[in-house]
Amino acid sequence: MTEHAVARLDQLDEHRPLRVQAGSEELILVRQGEQVHAFQGNCPHAGAPLDEGVVCGGLLVCPWHKAAFAVDDGVVCEPPALADLRRYKAWVKGDEVWVDDQPLPAIEPPRHSDARCFVVVGAGAAGSAAVATLLNHGFSGRLVWVDQERQPAYDRTALSKFVIAGQMAPDEVPALLEADALRKGHLERKHGKVRSLNSQKRQLTLADGQQIEYDACLLATGAKTLRPELPGVDLPGVFTLRSREDAAQLLDAIEPGQPVVIVGDGFIGLEAASALRQYGAQVHLVTRHDVPLARQLGERIGRSIRALHERKGVIFHGPTEVERIDGQDKVEAVVLANGERLQTPRVLLGIGVKPATAFLQGVPLGEDKSVRVDAEMRAAEGLWAAGDIVTFPLTGRLVRIEHWRLAQQHGVIAAANMLGEQRRYADVPFFWTYQHGRTYEVLGHAQDWNRIAFVGEPEQGDFMALQCVDDRVEAVIAMGYSDTMATLSQRMKRPLTLQEAMALIG
Repeated sequence: MTEHAVARLDQLDEHRPLRVQAGSEELILVRQGEQVHAFQGNCPHAGAPLDEGVVCGGLLVCPWHKAAFAVDDGVVCEPPALADLRRYKAWVKGDEVWVDDQPLPAIEPPRHSDARCFVVVGAGAAGSAAVATLLNHGFSGRLVWVDQERQPAYDRTALSKFVIAGQMAPDEVPALLEADALRKGHLERKHGKVRSLNSQKRQLTLADGQQIEYDACLLATGAKTLRPELPGVDLPGVFTLRSREDAAQLLDAIEPGQPVVIVGDGFIGLEAASALRQYGAQVHLVTRHDVPLARQLGERIGRSIRALHERKGVIFHGPTEVERIDGQDKVEAVVLANGERLQTPRVLLGIGVKPATAFLQGVPLGEDKSVRVDAEMRAAEGLWAAGDIVTFPLTGRLVRIEHWRLAQQHGVIAAANMLGEQRRYADVPFFWTYQHGRTYEVLGHAQDWNRIAFVGEPEQGDFMALQCVDDRVEAVIAMGYSDTMATLSQRMKRPLTLQEAMALIG
């Protein structure tokens, strides 16, 4: 262990971390009054430089995906990060800040003998966050983690953004949990499919006949991709994109220079169009809307996104729908309802997903087959649900939102409540989309906004757009403005007026 003088105290801003070098270690310093804390320099989730984050309300907020860490001890408070920051000893001597270059021991929760059995079904965003939370909180009973995929718990958002662009191999997709994190407690990982779950008996049955009795269970089974009932939809050459295997099969099939038809102009369809253009494919996008994403982001932003795709060579067809897919033993063409016929050997369906809930017994499902939960993510006695499968209360309304970070937030809350806490969803939904080198971020969830205020111009470069109901900000869309978005990720937990938001933007 070596001591290093790394900065002067007057160099530290209480709202912004400072990156320093201590031997071979890159650290950040965070000032709280006359106290200084030292942590690892990059976010444990995706490696974002934390010195570009902001400090607000006692939290250090990551600049990329809005993970939040407690300033005083580095404990993770909000996903997508699922691990605490490494801490380093820091002290002030005179006007100099000194640190040790060896990390302090991790904070380990107390563990007591526990005869209970908890089950988590699903190893996507929600399930992984729940398992991490249970282990980090010291649960030492039997913890059974069930998933259909042989290599579960990976960052699915990379598939449509980077894997099918050829920038990341399918087996290089980052794991959501480090191996060390999974060695805590008594974790059993089971590869298998749940055939049925009986909430009254607190029992689930796997496809191979195994039965597991549980004290508490979390359903985090996510969603299944929709396949429309179309002639030719089952021909070889028709793909969906949900898993690492899906991405690998799509990459194997697509050749640079060849045409591919993408059906659907939502976030997955547009991200896939961007990625496959990057890979070198000729991309045809079948759209049901004249302006993509107009309902979610507004017409002006939607038009700018379409124009970006067209500049990059994506060819839009529509508004229309697919009438049939032609071919004998494989795909040869896609026939559209407007009469167009698109010659192609490959089709990617990106028309949405449905909740994976068919195995549930004794739990009422909504018309969309989702599970209704309360604000604590509870679906029934001893049963919780999280992520894409749930309809949950948000600011007085019942909503279902299919976003990665939101699923993680659900998983954290559900796991804490399985342990006896009474945590409620009071966070701000957040997601991001990456298209042709541009990252668009969205904070909040606006359903009935009636006005939108712009800072900057989406057609030109960095901008912010505030979706409002009258004078109340419901959601914020941005490209750039990292500091403001990090601050708003915390500030929007309380009602925010347009005037207050504009003052924060400056």
